[in-house]
Amino acid sequence: MKNSYKRNICVRGPEDFLSLEVKEAPTYAAGKAGIAAAMKHSFKEMGVVRAMRTLMQMNQKDGFDCPSCAWPDPEEPSKLGEYCENGAKALADEATLSHINHRFFAQNSVEELSLKTDYQINAYGRITEPLFLDEGEIHYKPISWGRAYKIIAEELRNLEHPNEAIFYTSGRSSNEAAFLYGMFARALGTNNMPDCSNLCHESSGVALSETLGIGKGSVKLEDLYGAEVVIVAGQNPGTNHPRMLSALEKCKQNGGVVISINPLQEAGLVHFRNPQTAKGLLGSGTAIADYHLPVRINQDIPLMKVILKKLAQLDALDASVFDHDFLDTYVDGKEKLLNNLEQYATTDLLALCGVKESIINQVVSILAKKQKIVVCWAMGLTQHKNGVETIKEYVNLLLLKGAVGRPFAGTCPVRGHSNVQGDRSVGIMHYVNKEFNDRIQKHLGFQAPEKEGVDVVGSIKAMHDGKASVFMALGGNFLMAASDTDYTAEALQKCSLTIQVSTKLNRSHLVTGKKALLLPTYGRSEKERGGGQNNFVTTENSMGRVRWSKGVLKAPSNTLESEVAIVTGIARAYFKDGHTVDWKSLGEDYNKIRELIDKVVKGFENTSQKSKGVGYYLPNNVRDLDFSRLPGGKAQLSITGLPDHNLAEDEFMLMTIRSHDQFNTTIYGMDDRYRGVFNERRVLFMHPKDVDKLGLEKGAIVHLSSLYDNQLRRANNFKIVPYQIPEGDVAAYFPETNGLVPYNHYADKSKTPISKSVRIRVIK
Repeated sequence: MKNSYKRNICVRGPEDFLSLEVKEAPTYAAGKAGIAAAMKHSFKEMGVVRAMRTLMQMNQKDGFDCPSCAWPDPEEPSKLGEYCENGAKALADEATLSHINHRFFAQNSVEELSLKTDYQINAYGRITEPLFLDEGEIHYKPISWGRAYKIIAEELRNLEHPNEAIFYTSGRSSNEAAFLYGMFARALGTNNMPDCSNLCHESSGVALSETLGIGKGSVKLEDLYGAEVVIVAGQNPGTNHPRMLSALEKCKQNGGVVISINPLQEAGLVHFRNPQTAKGLLGSGTAIADYHLPVRINQDIPLMKVILKKLAQLDALDASVFDHDFLDTYVDGKEKLLNNLEQYATTDLLALCGVKESIINQVVSILAKKQKIVVCWAMGLTQHKNGVETIKEYVNLLLLKGAVGRPFAGTCPVRGHSNVQGDRSVGIMHYVNKEFNDRIQKHLGFQAPEKEGVDVVGSIKAMHDGKASVFMALGGNFLMAASDTDYTAEALQKCSLTIQVSTKLNRSHLVTGKKALLLPTYGRSEKERGGGQNNFVTTENSMGRVRWSKGVLKAPSNTLESEVAIVTGIARAYFKDGHTVDWKSLGEDYNKIRELIDKVVKGFENTSQKSKGVGYYLPNNVRDLDFSRLPGGKAQLSITGLPDHNLAEDEFMLMTIRSHDQFNTTIYGMDDRYRGVFNERRVLFMHPKDVDKLGLEKGAIVHLSSLYDNQLRRANNFKIVPYQIPEGDVAAYFPETNGLVPYNHYADKSKTPISKSVRIRVIK
């Protein structure tokens, strides 16, 4: 009889303080300080020689794809190294020489480990063998791969319906593993395939699909070099996509103008000290943003409406500001949009966005004369209730200017994790695509389910309501990535079995179902063994290029399995020999997987060969000015509404942000060098006038609360850091503040959590 003991888990980790130190924030990114930080972390985790040899293979044509962000590689990567500080940290974190196995877990229970910070949990190192946490137990114990697969298969067979299983995917998976994972879920009979896109760029996908006919960006890397104007909105490339700064630097060198639109003025958009140039190492570097528009949180729509109104007024004088030939040929909705803009008073829009009219006028004068315009954005636009409409408003600008489908112009949603776009391309999606299902039937021999599955929000609710009981994650840290931490934890703990395919320990491995499996896999930098050979995998970058990735390091243990082997092992245990797909041969020969991808996934072609070297681009209708799949065969201008947060007098608008020492939910260290914050993460950035209004001072300890649907949520113990952020707005790090974000409040249409615009109160 199973032990009925309920584990006493600390869901969010400790709320203790360290010794906060605040310094003046620098006005540049990278440079010697970036090199020093990258090397310090790399040498500590990997050793000097091993680190240097491996770094020189990252993002090279015959090497492996960076496990960090999805920024594309240039066709001729630098011989000095095509990586940034955060890429080096991600590699070191993955390829660390620190390892843990069953002996570690025998000495450390999940209850004890849950009392550690997320930084401490990650720092333990690589997991080197499969582990099982049985019902009622608090210690993971070793388990054979065969037994692990058998447990999963038995649990899946015991479900009353396949929709009681949920298969989550993180962006670190390869195209090959993600494709097989999605096919297994469909073969089982469910479209319950939430993925990390639901939490970040889902709003981009919806907005771009409805306006331009494809859920991806339209530009290539080289387009940024020759752009006349690059708008960087709701994005902090200096921390989240540092290699993007090299592209912006080239744009500036070619005479381009960079416009930053963000509540915070980030160091990377002030100056960039390119570590591969003498000027970057010894001089002041390159000034990046010519204009910074400190928009209030989630007030991009009124800002863009002001800009569009002013451009329309200029165009009315001589009809040369907007590209009317382009609009007449390719775009629908011009008159409706221009008429709609007239109903808004400029003074009202200015009051909402909080940006001075004088700087807006300067930006308008630039945009009026330029056509080669690129708009880049990230979570600062997507994670709001009106995230889809916000992106559509920026697309309005591009369409009016004729700045899509042409060289040096277009949309650039900057994706986060390195293959998050590829996962979606090869079939990780909860919705149904009939054409895709027809190709599955034709080439894999089974009928895919025709009922839409659940996304991240839906999966959390399904688990919480007892409608799903098996949860599997192919990478990631689901608990810390999702909103409403306590609610999500309750949902996971109601499952009968949770399965985590991971490289390192994280909090999602401690907050589990009644039973839990922890299945260790290879890192991106490691030689991927399968079928008696070293295999390569493929990924898709943020601009739609598919390229190969081949690891160079020896795996930390011979008891690891590849993601491909894990997926096919589960499939073989479940189906045995009774399925149309030969899972065994696919697990042994990655070329066979790619042959199926080429047949089933639209746009993939001869991937085993064409992905080598710099790889190849997938088709993109916008680049061909083909809008045939949209109403009337034309791109769509959009009518959007103004945001309305109904803030009470004592409420602030909170945006969650990353520190410079983290990537997504992985915490590399306790510093945020570019904001001058050291040795602490529990801080609240607040305008000095707001600090004074509350009768507080620098370093004062406060608690935070949010109230939605009459439910109070709290996050305790944060120290005030006065900062240049618009009055009424505050910022704090995630995942520490994720618990304030209600799971059932999200972007219209995309259901992306409202993590960048949360109403909160600050409690003394």
